[in-house]
Amino acid sequence: MSTITNTTYSGASASSTGSDGTSTSGTTTTSSTSSLGQADFLKLMTEQLKNQDPLKPMDNSAFLGQLAQFSTVQGIETLNTNFSTLSSSLTNDQMLKGAELVGHQVLVPSTSLAISPDGSTTDGVVIAPSAGDITVEIKNDSGETVRKLSLTATGNGEVPFSWDGKDASGNALPAGTYKATATHLTAAGASTSLNTYVNATVDSVTVGSSGLYVNLANLGSTPIDNVIRIGGTKS
Repeated sequence: MSTITNTTYSGASASSTGSDGTSTSGTTTTSSTSSLGQADFLKLMTEQLKNQDPLKPMDNSAFLGQLAQFSTVQGIETLNTNFSTLSSSLTNDQMLKGAELVGHQVLVPSTSLAISPDGSTTDGVVIAPSAGDITVEIKNDSGETVRKLSLTATGNGEVPFSWDGKDASGNALPAGTYKATATHLTAAGASTSLNTYVNATVDSVTVGSSGLYVNLANLGSTPIDNVIRIGGTKS
């Protein structure tokens, strides 16, 4: 299953403001003059026709082939430019849509549960394959079990769970990230490991090299494709 991890993003270019108030980019762009343009190609073709051997003129098929080749290259360049523009537009549109998630609760697949500095915790759900007993085991960074939550599934479907941030003795645990694992046990004694899904608040969104990421409070970042459900803002 997918887990939430912290992600580092790169690719932003630096910019500075000059003394005259104009903004200048930290990236210098130079135009290339090593490639032939349409005018250069036609000029070369004209010179080739003017200086060809009168006794061995250029074959029509060869001439047409060169024209077709140039048209194909020009078409590919135009297509690449159009795709680049489309990609940029889609990225900007995705960023704007992602911004609408800020402040909302989202459900994502994760094995992490968090206790925030103010003592608030994350809750979540598991998907039961059938009726039976479900145990959600919560461990600290040392791998020690600090709490077990007992749930009952009446059938196939979602079973919500919540944690108050306390250990088995009722003591409040320190803020941080804890790991949760879930197990389903049928009446016949068959045991199955279950994926866990947690609710978290979207703090911000970031465009990374592989797409849009949502940054979740106390949990880190995850691709927006991992968002299963979007809820309201947390009161």
